[in-house]
Amino acid sequence: MTPRPDTSAAPPSGLAAYAAVTAAYWAFMLTDGALRMLVLLHFHTLGFSPVQLAYLFVLYEVAGMATNLSAGWIAARFGLTSTLYAGLGLQVVALVALAQLDPGWQIATSVVFVMGVQGLSGVAKDLAKMASKSAVKLLAPKEGDGLFRWVALLTGSKNAVKGLGFLLGAGLLATAGFTWATLAMAAVLAVILAAVLLAMPAGLPRGRKGAKFSEVFSKSANINWLSAARVFLFGARDVWFVVGIPVYFYAVLSDGSEASNRAAFFLIGTFMAVWIIFYGAIQASAPRLLKAADRSESDLIAAARTWAAVLALVPAVLAAAAMVAGAPALWLTVVLVVGLLVFGGLFAVNSSLHSYLILAFAKDERVTMDVGFYYMANAGGRLVGTVLSGLTYQLGGVPACLGTAAAMVALSALAVGRLSSGTGKEALS
Repeated sequence: MTPRPDTSAAPPSGLAAYAAVTAAYWAFMLTDGALRMLVLLHFHTLGFSPVQLAYLFVLYEVAGMATNLSAGWIAARFGLTSTLYAGLGLQVVALVALAQLDPGWQIATSVVFVMGVQGLSGVAKDLAKMASKSAVKLLAPKEGDGLFRWVALLTGSKNAVKGLGFLLGAGLLATAGFTWATLAMAAVLAVILAAVLLAMPAGLPRGRKGAKFSEVFSKSANINWLSAARVFLFGARDVWFVVGIPVYFYAVLSDGSEASNRAAFFLIGTFMAVWIIFYGAIQASAPRLLKAADRSESDLIAAARTWAAVLALVPAVLAAAAMVAGAPALWLTVVLVVGLLVFGGLFAVNSSLHSYLILAFAKDERVTMDVGFYYMANAGGRLVGTVLSGLTYQLGGVPACLGTAAAMVALSALAVGRLSSGTGKEALS
């Protein structure tokens, strides 16, 4: 009788495919971070209100929700690599389109145009994101904490690269201007797409013709509760991150002159970059910080509950400090910088635990469906946070943004508390 081959280890092409997927995802997220900072700072200097700035990103998040809902089916039907290539290609188109923005257009026309382009970018992002995250489930080693380590490395490094994108976007706006910055990024991303097309090894699923769209809706209670927790977790970040804090820092750092504007752009971009890079570094280190190799899935679910509860305290304390300050002040800016970095570290651990748990709960045969559904919830949280960021800042300033963040983290902790503490198979039964 012929002995069965050993399938416990990752396939020989697994590491090469993981490297190619990671490189493509890095390239995309660099432009994604730069584009967000370009749009935010450029239109703020044109006189857009906080609510109008939030509108610029609304369709981006709406498109992300719709894309994630369908991307799981798209990847199951057409394959992971095709979905990844489509995401990169659409981002190139979005960048080229944004370069066509005419400064002479009326504000309403500019808002509608940028919302449309951002919507296209949102589709691109979530096609690339869903394909990359699903690939990790299929490529990661099955032993020990292999899955946690691989997904933490992909997600953490991605956020570090996105942080560099924030700094890149602010720097390009201050030096090259809006139009040339977007065209340069489009050209670089097009070259990287061509390289990935040539370098991607075979082995990832090519899709199945019988995949049904109705399969995207999860029947797992754990996946549904984890998705709900994700909505509130990312809403809690974006309610201050998208509009509130950048606009507040601009008010503190700039007097309206061209020189102070450039300095403010650089400092705001630097803070946003440092925050994302720090967040990414903690996220990549989460398996080691949590000693995941020695902990069961039940232990990690319990850890997710604890870390969510601790995270809620930080924005609550910062909101109280902002209320005491009343008006923008230098001491409050220092407190916010330090406090938000602490928030970033705790947020990273929470996010990393979620990213591991969704892949642990997902079944191999429907991983793209479950991951797509989960990241639809992620986009929904960003949408809620984006809208509330402009609205709460306009109505109540930084205290309202941070107070809302604290409430949303508390809701996320409640949702995580509903996760089953059994094994992966028990959780899915």
